[in-house]
Parts: sequence; structure tokens; C-alpha cells
Amino acid sequence: MAKKQNPDSEQQELEQIRQLGSDVTKSSKGNIYTLTIIGQVEGHQVAPDTVKTTKYEHVLPLLAGIEESEDIDGLLLLLNTVGGDIEAGLAIAEMIAGMKKPTVSLVLGGGHSIGIPLAVCTKKSFITPTASMTVHPVRMTGLVVGAPQTFRYFQRIQEQIADFVTENSKISRGDFEHYMMATGEIATDVGTILYGKEAVASGLIDKLGGLSDALAALHRMIKKQSGQMQ
Repeated sequence: MAKKQNPDSEQQELEQIRQLGSDVTKSSKGNIYTLTIIGQVEGHQVAPDTVKTTKYEHVLPLLAGIEESEDIDGLLLLLNTVGGDIEAGLAIAEMIAGMKKPTVSLVLGGGHSIGIPLAVCTKKSFITPTASMTVHPVRMTGLVVGAPQTFRYFQRIQEQIADFVTENSKISRGDFEHYMMATGEIATDVGTILYGKEAVASGLIDKLGGLSDALAALHRMIKKQSGQMQ
């Protein structure tokens, strides 16, 4: 039998979670933590001060705290990101995908590049009609070693991303890779931009909707899980 924590300890844990991100919304339907993924997902390299970032070293322990907290019933993930560090983005996505608590994502504005695994890692995903998602191959800026092993590494990382996305959404592997390698869609790059309805039609995102739709789905999931636990 698990040992029950004292109220002071629970309050300290909840306060620590609050300091690292948005506040917890409490209602009769359940307590929801809203986590935002904005700007650039920052990885091992620190981004300039002028760039808005989501720091993975803050998000990872935060997610562990949300999963373990008895005061939080579900997670609402709001995305408006241009992408960023691949390993950091996948680390966050893998943690959310491994959570037992109800999770719902909502793409607002944009869920580009590594933002795609983050958008599909929840148990239910939504996108607004005007939001967009850019699917493109793995890229790296700066100095790289011009050797076959480097390109093979890029290819393997790209395969890992495709595996994660197709396992956590309804899009087929063939369609995802077609969008990723398409020409003529983006002026200066290879890839495809999908808007709200297109993202849903492709199977990448579950449903078209806004904040109320995402919250309603999360409340249903919380209610269902609460009934199963009784």
C-alpha cells in the first residue's frame, strides 16, 4: 500500500510545478495542467536572447512531476512552435507518450518540424483551422563532417521520427514520407505545409477544433479514467 504524503509535502510539489510553467486549472471536472510549447525547442545549445524558446531541461522534470502528482488529473499541451532541436523535441514527445494520465494536444498557429512529434504524442490531438504544420527532412546548420556516416546518421534520425509519428497518429508511413520529401510545395526547401483540415484529412491530427473541443475531450478522458479507477 502506497504511503500517503502529508498536505505540506504535496503542496510543495505542486508549487514547484507551478513555478516551472502555467498554473493548474481546478474545477469539478478535474485539475488540468496546461503546458505550452512555444517558439524554438531549445536543446544542448543555448539560443540567442532574442529567440523565444522552450527549454527541454525544464520540461522533462515538469512532466515527471505532472505524472506523479495526485493533484493533477490531465495535461493540455498547447503548441505554437517553429521546431528546434531534434533530440530535445523527441525526448519531450517520448515522455508525454509514456504518460498514463489523460493528455490532449492543440496546435495553434504552427506545429512545425519537430513540433509534429510533439503534436501527435498525446492520446488525442486537435488543430485549429488556421494552424499549419511543416513536414520536411532532417536538416542541420553549421559545420558537419562530410562523410557517408553523417548522412547515414541523418537518415536514421529521420526514420526514428517517421516511426514515432506513424505509431502515434493515423497517417501512413508512405504518406508521411511523401509529404516529407515533396518538391514544389516550399519555395526554398523540400517538404509540405499542411493546414488544419489537411492535417486531419491526412491522419496526422485526430480532429479539427479549438480550445473548448480540446478541453471537452480531456474532461471525457479524465472522467473515464476516474470511473475505471473506482
